[in-house]
Amino acid sequence: MTSHGSLANGEDPFGTLRRALWIGGGQWAGKSTVARLLAVQYGVTAYHYDHHDARGHNDRRIARRVARGEPVAEPDPDEVWVRTGPEEMAAATLAGFPVRFEWALDDLRALVSGRPIIAEGWGLRPELVAPVVDSPRRMVVMVPTPGFRRHQLRELPRAASLGHSVSDPARAQANRLARDRLVAEDAVRAARRLGVRVIEVDGSRDAAAIAEMVADHFSPYLPEQDHML
Repeated sequence: MTSHGSLANGEDPFGTLRRALWIGGGQWAGKSTVARLLAVQYGVTAYHYDHHDARGHNDRRIARRVARGEPVAEPDPDEVWVRTGPEEMAAATLAGFPVRFEWALDDLRALVSGRPIIAEGWGLRPELVAPVVDSPRRMVVMVPTPGFRRHQLRELPRAASLGHSVSDPARAQANRLARDRLVAEDAVRAARRLGVRVIEVDGSRDAAAIAEMVADHFSPYLPEQDHML
């Protein structure tokens, strides 16, 4: 059953999903930084999708492969990053997001908070979030401009490193970057179709200024700022 059906059946035991705020979009747009800043400023909880997806969700991914009779071993990195074109990579990534979104919803359902939870991550797609929320204003999509993506590649070691040993690192990185661009463009198209706000991050504003923009967008749902820190 999809997350949409689950919510229709009341499977939101603590009301967490109904009150959540969502930051989706492209890789390296500063989503995690913005969520962290808002968590400190407003005393809300930030849920970082990438952290869970790379750890606890991987166990579920393996279990799903076993249940479906699929190979459990990770594919050859060269096959994934070097010999597969970015269009095919993007299509595979987009096709996997719905299942991964279900796992994120399971994480969020188990949380209890007196304040909204801000969930951020590139797998939190507008078309998946839209049926969960009561208003498109509960979501924002952040995407980097090409110039800011290049800046992030220079400044962030984790952006510049593929994290896999491959025969042609330059080609693998180029494929990865092209894939990320295609996935981000798809998020923008979905957001605009669904009336979700898109923020293009070009580096002209620092993270605090972008966080202020996002806070203004979420203002109907955020509490008064905490001034204890």
